[in-house]
This record gives sequence, structure tokens and C-alpha cells, in this order.
Amino acid sequence: MTRIDFYHYAEDKLRYACRLAATAAERDSRLVVFSPDARVLSAFDRLLWTFQSTRFVPHCRAADAIAPETPVVLAADDSALPHHDVLLNLGDEWPPFFASFERLLEIVGADDEDKQRARGRYAFYRKRGYEINVNAIGEG
Repeated sequence: MTRIDFYHYAEDKLRYACRLAATAAERDSRLVVFSPDARVLSAFDRLLWTFQSTRFVPHCRAADAIAPETPVVLAADDSALPHHDVLLNLGDEWPPFFASFERLLEIVGADDEDKQRARGRYAFYRKRGYEINVNAIGEG
């Protein structure tokens, strides 16, 4: 069964997502970053290029030929996914294919609207019997 981790309350969700992606790349883990919104994926892609001045977070789109060898893969749907290890959801709803992954990461923003959407996702997972870990985060 998929392990689910919620991280709350991030002042900047995309920057925190970059931290998680950088950690995954450092640990030779494989991460799929999902959002059905192309603008969110593009903003995340741009932020990964400038997130840290001293190192690069290798990443590409799921449809790219190098995706199977790339630690961080950006995807707008479940077609052409190179693996099903860890999924980071940047969407407002639960990803319909999350159960095919070993682990799911959810980041909850600090604003009330994002918290409300996250509560809905939390309730959805809990109702289906998933064990959920909740992690407080610091923005240091």
C-alpha cells in the first residue's frame, strides 16, 4: 500500500517542492512531480534551475527520452511515467494514479484555501484506509 506523507505549512509550496526534489536527487531516489496544470509544472521547472546556486537538480519531462535515467521527472498525467517510486503531488486534487506509487508526498501551503484543499485530499486517502504521516516543516 502506498505510504503517504503530508508536509505542512509551507510558505512557498514550489520552493519546498524544490527542497524535496533536491533531497531525492542527492539520495539517488526517483521522484515524479505531478500537476495537471502546465503553468505549475513550468514554474517548478524554472525554479529548479535557480533553486540553488551551487548545484543542479537533474530533471526533465516524463515524455523526454532521458526520463528513465533522470532522478526528477515532471508529469501532467500518468502516461509515459518511467517509474512508480515516489510521487510528489502539486495538484489541487489527489492524483488518480497515486496508488501505483510506493510513496506519495503532499505539500500543504500556509494559506487557508490550500489548507482546505489539503484537508479534502487527506480525508480522501484516510477514507480509503491509507496510513498518513503528517510532518511539520520549517522554511529554513
